[in-house]
Amino acid sequence: MSEPVSALGGLSHGEGIARITEEGPRGMITLRGDLSDKALGKAAVAAVGVNLPEVRHCNSEGERGMAWMAPDELLILCPYAEVPDRLAQLQSKIAKKHALAVNVSDARALFRVEGPRAREVMAKLSPVDLHPEHFLPGHFRRTRLAQIPAAFWMPQEECFQIICFRSVAQYAFDVLKVAAQPGSEVGLY
Repeated sequence: MSEPVSALGGLSHGEGIARITEEGPRGMITLRGDLSDKALGKAAVAAVGVNLPEVRHCNSEGERGMAWMAPDELLILCPYAEVPDRLAQLQSKIAKKHALAVNVSDARALFRVEGPRAREVMAKLSPVDLHPEHFLPGHFRRTRLAQIPAAFWMPQEECFQIICFRSVAQYAFDVLKVAAQPGSEVGLY
C-alpha cells in the first residue's frame, strides 16, 4: 500500500501577516442522514469521540472533530490511518438507517492560517462576518474562499482551518498567500 500524500506536500508560507500551511493528509468522512435521529448521532459520536456540533459549528480536539456541513450532513475528521476502521464502525451502526457514510479524505485539502492577523486574511477572501464578536472559536462556515467552495472554522483564537477540494488546493494556497502578503494589514480587527 502506498503512503498518503497531501495535495501540496505540506507547503507553507510564513512571510507576511499570517502563516499559511497545507496540513498533511487528514481523515474525512462525510455522513449524510437525518441528524435528528439519536441513533445516527450516537454512531457519529462513537466514531470520532467528540460531541455532535451545533448548527454552523465544529467540535474539534487535535486531529479529531465533527463539523456541521448542512441540515443533513456532518463531516467527521480523524487521523488519516484510522479512516477504514472508523468508517466500517460507522457503516455497521447505520446499516439499517437511511444514511450514507463515505471516505472523502483523498478528495480534500486542509490548510491552516495562523497568527494575530489570520482573521484579516480570511476576511479578505470570504463573505463571512469574521468580527471577533460574531465568529468565535468553534464556529464553522461552509462558504467561498475567493472563487472556490470551501469550509472553515477556528479551532482556537488566531487560527483558522480551511477545507477545500484537492483539485483547487494550489489556487487556495496562492490566494491565501496573497491575502497574507507583507504590508497588507487592513487594521479592521
